[in-house]
Amino acid sequence: MADQLVLNLRLRAETTLEAYLPAEDQSELPEAVRALVAGDGDVPQLFLWGPPGTGKTHLAQAACHEAGAHGLSAAYLPLAELAELGPAVLDGLTSVQVLAIDDLDRVWQERAWQEALFGLVNEARTCGGRLLLTALSRPETEQVGLADLRSRLLWGPVFRLRALDESRLRRMLQAGAMTRGFRLGDSETDYLLRHAARDPNSLLALLDRLDTASLQAQRRVTVPLIRTVLEGA
Repeated sequence: MADQLVLNLRLRAETTLEAYLPAEDQSELPEAVRALVAGDGDVPQLFLWGPPGTGKTHLAQAACHEAGAHGLSAAYLPLAELAELGPAVLDGLTSVQVLAIDDLDRVWQERAWQEALFGLVNEARTCGGRLLLTALSRPETEQVGLADLRSRLLWGPVFRLRALDESRLRRMLQAGAMTRGFRLGDSETDYLLRHAARDPNSLLALLDRLDTASLQAQRRVTVPLIRTVLEGA
């Protein structure tokens, strides 16, 4: 099964709905994904768009985690990684109950992909599947030359994801550190926010490096250790 081949290998353990931190005034997002997976409200499809680092991939993977928790089949397709395989990567997925397709903008300018996606969205609706779709741009962009596909990308609610403000980045860092088994104090958090790239993906990757460095050196995560890790980047 294509879903078994693609998805479970790609999901990160921490990308759950419980761990998702929405931007200000977007607290409805986790519930919208939960309702999609549960089939509540007769919403078969969600479209999430926004710049990098706003949580699209997290929510796409969280939908698959949520589906698994409910005993549903699920598949996660990161098209940024799978585009080179061609539209055939979508074959056989219409039987999957929850399908999360990330990075649509990587392929939606190509006619063959447009036609394959058009067929997939149609068949998913016919079969009762639920779709979570993400892209950098709005679904009605003219980059999608196939008008029928543009209309189908609008079959469900569309959310624009926004970047986290500093207070939420701080909460994300400190919660992420706790998840990895170490504590990040205020001075260490301030240092990270002043000296590291401020997008969530980069910051979470940096926490992984700090965790590894801390274990290898048998030292707590302090500002000097953070400085050493950043200088070694």
